[in-house]
Amino acid sequence: MTLTEMAAPPAVRPYQHYVYAYPHKTAYRPLSREHASLRELWADEPKDALSLYFHIPFCEVRCGFCNLFTRIGAPDGLTAAYLDALERQAAAVREALGDGARFANAAFGGGTPTFLEAAELERLCDLAERGLGADLTAIPLSVEASPATATADRLAVLAERGTTRLSLGVQSFVDAEARTAVRPQRRADVEAALTRIRDAGIPVLNIDLIYGIAGQTKESWRHSLDAALAWQPEELYLYPLYVRPLTGLGRHHGPALGDAEWDQQRLGLYRHGRDHLLARGYEQVSMRMFRRANAPNTGGEDYACQTDGMVGLGCGARSYTSTLHYSFDYAVDMHRIRGIIDDYTGRATDDFRHADFGWQMGAEEARRRHLLQSLLQAEGMPVADYRTRFGTAPGDDFAVELARFRDRDWLDDSAGPDLLRLSSEGLAHSDALGPELFSAAVRKRMATYEAK
Repeated sequence: MTLTEMAAPPAVRPYQHYVYAYPHKTAYRPLSREHASLRELWADEPKDALSLYFHIPFCEVRCGFCNLFTRIGAPDGLTAAYLDALERQAAAVREALGDGARFANAAFGGGTPTFLEAAELERLCDLAERGLGADLTAIPLSVEASPATATADRLAVLAERGTTRLSLGVQSFVDAEARTAVRPQRRADVEAALTRIRDAGIPVLNIDLIYGIAGQTKESWRHSLDAALAWQPEELYLYPLYVRPLTGLGRHHGPALGDAEWDQQRLGLYRHGRDHLLARGYEQVSMRMFRRANAPNTGGEDYACQTDGMVGLGCGARSYTSTLHYSFDYAVDMHRIRGIIDDYTGRATDDFRHADFGWQMGAEEARRRHLLQSLLQAEGMPVADYRTRFGTAPGDDFAVELARFRDRDWLDDSAGPDLLRLSSEGLAHSDALGPELFSAAVRKRMATYEAK
């Protein structure tokens, strides 16, 4: 080994953890009821720009890579029982929020919300509007769908009730790749679903694609990209494939994390996809998200994920206050998920008046969350915003981490001292950078979490 090799820093694995919220749910632990009253949690919170989220934990199939909280199918009566429970929870939450709560945006996720039939989607919208007071026709509403469930009658309901964004999980337009990812679908069915979505007139179409599937090449990846671009989607999300414990791929192929060759394959595909979209009129919003330059503005700018609260309903949803992030129990194993859903549907209204699992947000964690959620956006973070909120500068609070990122050329110093922004290389390594901002306490909780 040469002196140069001995002195070289260890290579950083680019794909470590997908970070879209902090801290991760695997850091949550059971809460004592006497300290988790929703009324007390929300009493002193600003409630003029809340985010509303409904979680629907049902899918017609479960993809091999999926570690989301969802189950396959629903026995007779289960979706109705779930909506009944959502109604009871909505009553408890509205009581806790009190008068004056206003929602700045809303989303239906899962699972697959469009697993619900058209009449059930009507009821879901009614729960948001009548149950919680959200005006869905006046705020951005995003809904997730799959090709098989994006039927004309469901889409008509969503369009009429104010949906501004429909996100379709496609993952690949190559049938063989979809099968490899354990996502049984045909391109012809995907194209038919896209036709129905465009016919419905929903302003923003998002298409999700995945790179890193076994056997995928740069040519087949570009084939999927071009097939998606043919629909001129207002948004595209490019997701790296992860193989997680207890998922279909994880059970049959074992975890692939740490595979250096696979890391480089994914990084190469990411860069190719990024450059392909940038050259065709898309702007990069984050590592994953790309928006067409002339996409319509659907509003919601008054909501800031770093500071404003989130109200989540459904057994897979999270809620955020300034002092506590909370949810119900979390699982990936199908048997455990069924048990949690059964527990949820059997609850009375009073059982929804407290938080079950969560993480107390102290001042240090709030700083980490603000920096992380801001830095992972391509536009970066105005240093003045951080200083106004916390009274300190990010360079004071995270000197070691920021110096490390700068040494790796992950920061864009051309932005000047007033803006903290990732470089192109920093965005490419978002799934490595994000975890490096986790606190020791969060890391310890995540490490001791028992996968279930």
